[in-house]
Amino acid sequence: MTARWLRRLFNLYPPFLGAGVRVRHLADDYRSARVEMPLRWYNRNYVGTHFGGSLFSMTDPFLMLMLMRNLGNGYRVWDKAASIEFVTPGRGTMVAEFAIDEPLLASIRDATASGEKYLPWFDIEVRDVDGGLIARVRKQIYVRRKDARGAMP
Repeated sequence: MTARWLRRLFNLYPPFLGAGVRVRHLADDYRSARVEMPLRWYNRNYVGTHFGGSLFSMTDPFLMLMLMRNLGNGYRVWDKAASIEFVTPGRGTMVAEFAIDEPLLASIRDATASGEKYLPWFDIEVRDVDGGLIARVRKQIYVRRKDARGAMP
């Protein structure tokens, strides 16, 4: 599936649709993404700011997906753990950006070359459109090479 079609599907995905999450960019090579979420009547909490769960949901599942697409079918990749720190109340449009590069992919390939699992941590910042920090999300991704039969080594 092309990145363009996947971006469209994400934008129709009911949990994202209900939270107002929009995937604005997903690079053709799956190396970068930008997700936005404006504050609307249906995604604000009792005190008029973004629901914390909606802020967290805008960071899921992009890193896992980007790594899966760039590492290829020879790897098992999934979210292992995550946490969020709310820095300040979110009002207006929230933005989360994701990027992976070749040095990161090379380090993952090196760490999993012997068949061992690798559990890197990634930090994602959720910011408002003016650049103000709203939340810090930490995600741990499980990565392991498959053996020739497709099973876990």
